[in-house]
Amino acid sequence: MDQPLYPARSPALAKHRSELAPEIEAAFKAFNARVFSDGALPRQTKLLIAIAVAHVTQCPYCIRNNVERAIREGSTEQEIMEAIWVAAEMRAGAAYAHSTLAMDTINHVKSQHG
Repeated sequence: MDQPLYPARSPALAKHRSELAPEIEAAFKAFNARVFSDGALPRQTKLLIAIAVAHVTQCPYCIRNNVERAIREGSTEQEIMEAIWVAAEMRAGAAYAHSTLAMDTINHVKSQHG
């Protein structure tokens, strides 16, 4: 297999995607613009949140796009890395928190089988 799992972004692929569902793409772009505009949270903070979420969802396109955008908005390397560490903690924290399910199952099995 000589093709990458995630092909590089290209104008040709973007054009084709847009041609397949132009109204939906336009709505998505408008939604994206609104979500990332300044509001109760400044745009730069929203981009750092997006970087963290992109790492949790493991979307390589989202990681690259949001890191590029964050750098253009003035985010520092340290801010970006801290956002990534928040994502790592949340991912690890979720595994730890969900251990409650395993503990509950162990207790349930033990109570049934004495």
